[in-house]
Amino acid sequence: MRFTISGKNIEITEGLRTTVMDKLGKLERYFTPDTEIIVTMSVEKERQKIEVTIPVKGNIIRSEQVSNDMYVSIDLVEEVIERQLRKYKNKLIAKHQEGSNFRREFIEKEETVEPEEVNIIRTKHFGIKPMYPEDACIQMELLGHNFFVFCNAETEEVNVVYKRKGNTYGLIEPEF
Repeated sequence: MRFTISGKNIEITEGLRTTVMDKLGKLERYFTPDTEIIVTMSVEKERQKIEVTIPVKGNIIRSEQVSNDMYVSIDLVEEVIERQLRKYKNKLIAKHQEGSNFRREFIEKEETVEPEEVNIIRTKHFGIKPMYPEDACIQMELLGHNFFVFCNAETEEVNVVYKRKGNTYGLIEPEF
């Protein structure tokens, strides 16, 4: 596996680098050797945060963990990713039967993890009118929601704006 390790407001010491590669190296049993693992560590006040992103064909496996100790955060993020992989194994494999980043042993191994059924309990219908992303953010705030789906007046495509930490906003634009 190829690691890309970076830091924000933290120096990536050899000890941190080694710990990340040892802990996340355990995931090697799930992925092929050419799989890339992107790790970003950051420090804000007393918060030690690690973000791990693993792009696999058509999906992104991602986890973010925060604690007051970076080594604890590293332990937590490895556990969460491993749990995600076991939980969603069947769904991930169904989408990527050929040429996936997953090891054959992981794909063929039978486990007794029961897949959770996705249960949609509510459906909403609403008209989408063209608006600019800034207007969509205002509308989202007025509704008290964390995200808002709208038709972008500039591109005429369906977009999503969402609320981020620190009172900032994000925009999701589709790529076809």
